[in-house]
Amino acid sequence: MAAPKIIVVGGGLAGLAAVIKIAEAGGTVDLFSIVPVKRSHSVCAQGGINAAKNLKGEGDTTDKHFDDTIYGGDFLANQTPVKAMCEAAPAIIDLLDRMGVPFNRTPEGLLDFRRFGGTLYHRTAFAGATTGQQLLYALDEQVRRYESEGKVRKFEGWEFLSAVLDSTGTARGICAMDLRSMELKTFPADAIIIATGGNGAIFGKSTNSVVCTGSAQSALYQQGAFYANGEFIQVHPTCIPGEDKLRLMSESARGEGGRVWVPKTAGDKRAGKAIPESERWYFLEEWYPKYGNLVPRDVATRAIHKVVYEHGLGIDGQPMVYLDLTHIDKETLNRKLEGILEIYEKFVGDDPREVPMKIFPGMHYTMGGLWVDYDQMTNIPGIFAAGEAEYQYHGANRLGANSLMSCIYGGFQAGPNAIAYAKSLAAATGDGGHAQELARQSTLNKQLISSSGTENPFRIWRELGETMTANVTVIRYNDRILKTDAKIVELLERYRNINLSDKSQWANTSFAFTRQLYNMLQISRVVAQGAALRDESRGAHYKPDFPDRDDANFLKTTKATYAADTNAPRFEYEAVDTQFIAPRPRKY
Repeated sequence: MAAPKIIVVGGGLAGLAAVIKIAEAGGTVDLFSIVPVKRSHSVCAQGGINAAKNLKGEGDTTDKHFDDTIYGGDFLANQTPVKAMCEAAPAIIDLLDRMGVPFNRTPEGLLDFRRFGGTLYHRTAFAGATTGQQLLYALDEQVRRYESEGKVRKFEGWEFLSAVLDSTGTARGICAMDLRSMELKTFPADAIIIATGGNGAIFGKSTNSVVCTGSAQSALYQQGAFYANGEFIQVHPTCIPGEDKLRLMSESARGEGGRVWVPKTAGDKRAGKAIPESERWYFLEEWYPKYGNLVPRDVATRAIHKVVYEHGLGIDGQPMVYLDLTHIDKETLNRKLEGILEIYEKFVGDDPREVPMKIFPGMHYTMGGLWVDYDQMTNIPGIFAAGEAEYQYHGANRLGANSLMSCIYGGFQAGPNAIAYAKSLAAATGDGGHAQELARQSTLNKQLISSSGTENPFRIWRELGETMTANVTVIRYNDRILKTDAKIVELLERYRNINLSDKSQWANTSFAFTRQLYNMLQISRVVAQGAALRDESRGAHYKPDFPDRDDANFLKTTKATYAADTNAPRFEYEAVDTQFIAPRPRKY
């Protein structure tokens, strides 16, 4: 019997982890990535990766990691897979260490761990402030070994457009586009793993790489996949505002002792360093004495918003607060945080070792994603998902440094499960739907390239980002969310009148972006409508009109399906698995 053929879409940590497991099990892989694999968004992760190894003798356990994750996610995450992830985490750290990840170490030679938000333990292993890059490169080295043996083929610079489904709705491959030649092609496979990351681009500016559009998830949603918990969007409390995008200032800066503050007097024009201690308000330390600057991200973000907008205490009247590292000695900063300090210095022009950094919250992560079962499979037979593209591990709010672990663990689960599924798959009848899907996508491409309307796709995108950021991020009101949904409907209408200034058939980036834009508009409606329907405050989802968590009505997973007849999402709900830890009030 021929080795199972699996297609993995996405070359970040989740995709590479899945590839390694498939190749180990004797399968062959076609790996598709919109960018060179080493440029996947996982490379941007800075702070670290969580595992309760208790090397600092604080009494940390995998059970405490499990509890912190469920509690931090406000009890919306299914507990069975989260428990399994937390229990697997220490061994995954050891595996990564053996692969050669240059983790920071203590003087005794043990792995060093730092503190991150939402926990009282040193639980986060790190490689300076470039942890994601080090992990990605280590996994890519392993994949290259299998590539040299002929078990893996990489298709870099190809974009996933859709799944090829047979007459029974079973996945039989994918349709993808070569971003250089614009050629469309279908590729057969016994199973598909989607590991395409988040959807930050629907908010315009975010900390995500610009390729994180959510287009692949949206395409599958439009083909019948459930999209779960779309309304749960994480805003990171500390970002560097920029004209083009937001750049992350990692939570590791606070994990190593960084302090958040504002001047006590509104309109204080003095430089941050010149303001004496007595005139600084360390509001997180005052409001949350137990966790201080390391409260979970949703708590810190709302606190910063309150100080800036309600108390009017932003720096120079601007929406910014200080993140201060100047009290920490430079040698420690360089050893543990040099990567992120260089980013600030490069884009702002100030040295954070000398002056406090100016930061503000920004869209960072989507807890929602493709719905998957405990085997990482979506409701479309043969399509699996892992990493930020699926919803399973973070509930209503993700703990810092849990993302890298969930990506690698999810990939490690999806790979073997996809192989097991593929081995029991019956042969397709006919061509499995390949010709039909190729024809459908070719027609879409021809329609788009020949469109001669008046609308600029980048203007539509900018308007989408502005309305989503204003109304569906930190603080949510139903009337504003419904206006946002109406705006998206207007943008979808205007999309039909799109005009491409570049109609060339070679490396046409605006054409590729315009295809993604349609999918971004569709998934934005899932986020907005899901938020409007959830009348409670839970984790990152906060409504002042419904300030309390409502377990009686909303301890349940949102599941959106695409209704082709109305061109809109349809919603249903699913009970959450709470068998190990009973829900309790979330207070820090």
